[in-house]
Amino acid sequence: MGNARFERRTIVVPDRLAMRARRLTAAHAGHHGSQVLSFPQLAARLAGGFVQSAEDDALYRAVSACLPTVDLGDLDAIRSMPGTPSAVMATLRKAWDAGLDLQARAGDHARIAALQRVDTAVRARLPKGMLVPQSLAQAAQDRIEHAKAIFGTIECDRLGNLAPCWRPLLLALARVLPVRWLAGSRAVPAWLAGSEIEVIREAGQASPVHCVSAADAAHEALEAMRWARALLASGKAKPEEIAIAAASTASFDDHFLGLREQAEFDLHFVHGVPAASTRPGQQAAALADVLVNGLTLPRLRRLARINANTPLFARLPEGWLRALPTQFAPRDAQSWERAICSIEPTDWPDASDHGPDLRLVVNSLLGGAEQAEVLGPQVLERQALSLWRRALLAGPAQALMAKLAALRLDDAGEPCASVCWMPASALVATPRPYVRLLGLNSGLWPRTGNEDRLLPSHIVAARELEPESVPASERADFAAILGASQGQVVLSHARRDKRGRHISRSALLQPFGEPDRLAPHAVPVHAMGESDRMLARPAEFRDGAQAVSAFACWRNWHRAEVSRHDGLIAQDRPALRYLAARTQSASSLRKLLRYPLAYVWQYGLGWRVPDEGSDALVLDARLSGLLIHRILELALQSVQSGTDPLSDDAQRMDAVMASVQAEWESSQPVPPRQIWRRTLANARTLALATLGTLRPREGGMALFAEVPFGGASGAPAEHLPWLNDAPIQIPGTGLVMQGYIDRLALSADRSQAFVVDYKTGKELKDGTVLDGGAELQRSLYALAVRSMLGERTAVHASLLYLYSQKELVLNEPAATLEDLAAYLSLARANLEAGRAVVGPDGGGAYDDFALLLPAQAQAVYWKRKRDAVAQTLGEAAAIWEVQ
Repeated sequence: MGNARFERRTIVVPDRLAMRARRLTAAHAGHHGSQVLSFPQLAARLAGGFVQSAEDDALYRAVSACLPTVDLGDLDAIRSMPGTPSAVMATLRKAWDAGLDLQARAGDHARIAALQRVDTAVRARLPKGMLVPQSLAQAAQDRIEHAKAIFGTIECDRLGNLAPCWRPLLLALARVLPVRWLAGSRAVPAWLAGSEIEVIREAGQASPVHCVSAADAAHEALEAMRWARALLASGKAKPEEIAIAAASTASFDDHFLGLREQAEFDLHFVHGVPAASTRPGQQAAALADVLVNGLTLPRLRRLARINANTPLFARLPEGWLRALPTQFAPRDAQSWERAICSIEPTDWPDASDHGPDLRLVVNSLLGGAEQAEVLGPQVLERQALSLWRRALLAGPAQALMAKLAALRLDDAGEPCASVCWMPASALVATPRPYVRLLGLNSGLWPRTGNEDRLLPSHIVAARELEPESVPASERADFAAILGASQGQVVLSHARRDKRGRHISRSALLQPFGEPDRLAPHAVPVHAMGESDRMLARPAEFRDGAQAVSAFACWRNWHRAEVSRHDGLIAQDRPALRYLAARTQSASSLRKLLRYPLAYVWQYGLGWRVPDEGSDALVLDARLSGLLIHRILELALQSVQSGTDPLSDDAQRMDAVMASVQAEWESSQPVPPRQIWRRTLANARTLALATLGTLRPREGGMALFAEVPFGGASGAPAEHLPWLNDAPIQIPGTGLVMQGYIDRLALSADRSQAFVVDYKTGKELKDGTVLDGGAELQRSLYALAVRSMLGERTAVHASLLYLYSQKELVLNEPAATLEDLAAYLSLARANLEAGRAVVGPDGGGAYDDFALLLPAQAQAVYWKRKRDAVAQTLGEAAAIWEVQ
């Protein structure tokens, strides 16, 4: 405190980073009495009376409120468009900063007159004490006699080319108190010539410039982080002395967000981080997704999980999401109501009926974007709610997703003690000795200027509306940065854009010669963090536990013999015995025979393909098959009930289609309406053809659809042909099974049974029996029917291919089942012995676990391993050759 001294001094800076830096400097120096302000804050302080400069939020509200009532002339056609308030506000800002007198120039053009009417209406609607720049500057000049007592000495630190509306005020202040213009490395504006303002230039010697070229923007960001880490590790620079900048930061932000998670130093985003990259941003985005795109189950789950402790969900018990049915995709009020009604009280975690509470939640969220203002406080808290309100102020509710994506939040941490990533304009105001400039490509630095959207140059000259154009400003920033950086300057540009197209470097780089070409996969001189260091030092990485395991897996995959990475497991594992003892299905037994490794993954580890929850343009093969199966099931149930004449298939099918359509639209994602109608029409035609084909053979028989066996849940006992109370044993294997038969026809005396399994896929060749273990339904379903009805029933099992109406009958089912049982017994023994290896289905077109195998597993990996796998499995592998 001995060096502390009091001096009334006001420092005017252009942005918040400069404000924080100058306040820190003043605190370290013990300069009591110093105040650091922006120029609008200085004007408001002088104007007094709690006056402040108009904020963007208040301006947007005022513009939005006056647009419906003000005469806009030729702009009337865009009055109600979402972007109009923002465009009008931007044009008014330019006019105010440029000091244009819109009222005096209203007669020059109808467009200026329209904007002048908006200007008048906006000023009238702003809160009391909130003034636009022109009015604020005039109010401050009216109290100029108080300036010396308020400010003492004024220092304008690297303000650049001050907006014209503020210049008269600064010149007036210079006449009543000392004003110094600290230009630094910036050029001195011409309008200061002849004034009382003292201009102080910074005398310094700029550092040498080093030019580099990177592969693309991502590579530029990576090399910048390596460069910063090298400076810190070598001790050449402190974090607060290092800056990474670009004229436009947008194309680099995502790369730096990812890289700073891996880096071993703090990287501060001076311009803020994208709100969507933070938890509050994701909370707000989850609500916007529901209101804008519609309420679906995945969106409700996301919203409820990320905003659990909010008033809207307060009445629902903990874990209530588990009560929702897993196989439905409601999207409108009717389908949601059916879904809620399907939830039993026992499904809720506390066994109490919370249907009314869930119905209240759903009805609130079904209100759409019109309920955005009401729902925000009910669903969001604190920072997320603040973001929500900012997005609503920035545009209509229908544009919430876009507005939230554009919002930014202040980055945590202290920029004055961190390496900073910033726009070039911020670096000019707060120079640092060690600088790396990115994005120095043609069209990116300097960027091309655009005419104003509402006052193009044929109405108001561009130089008059914007005295300093964007290209001129960015060229000046570039020169100022080079002049102020006295430690090290690296200029970087990319060779290609994100689409791989070649792009040229900026004209600003021409004086510096050819750049050093950085290879994207070269070993870095200094890594930015642990992951980068490991990639740069393969020998060191190779000794790590993760690398040892990965290399071993890779080597084993490329060897002909079978290893633990191909599915060999230690013997006598209790889990394997449990898997062999579980109740099987035709699908699980197929995996056991043809893909034992996937059998363990699915039924042992419980791995499943995640439900993406997205609406498909068309139904895939699996869903198409399920749809047709469901239509035929209901049609057969209608025939079985005997309420309608047997010949009236078309009329019966209409009722069935109406029922299936309502059921699917409330429980499954369906394609767009026109495609969905066509899909239903095709399915109806196919179902009618199937009924017509089978009807003559089964006339007078009892018909059953989706018949459960082996204890599988299904229709009530009175509607079944047997007592379905226990799993069915597969003789000689120790395996038990259950499942559903697509279609069963029984004669009156039960001496004949016809078992039909529908198929919508590729047809098997005539004479095919087991198809290498891929076709098990006929054999297993014949066993099930004989087990349930007794040996006196003659069972006829067949596959019916619905598209061609071709029926493939199984001859000699008893002999086939005997062969199958032998293979299943061997497969079970292999499983219990830990030989759960890959099989011929691994990596196929319909393999859900293909991602866990090497690339091109079917074409390369399986061919390499086939002989060794067959030797490992022994006689069980012989089924793959059975027709």
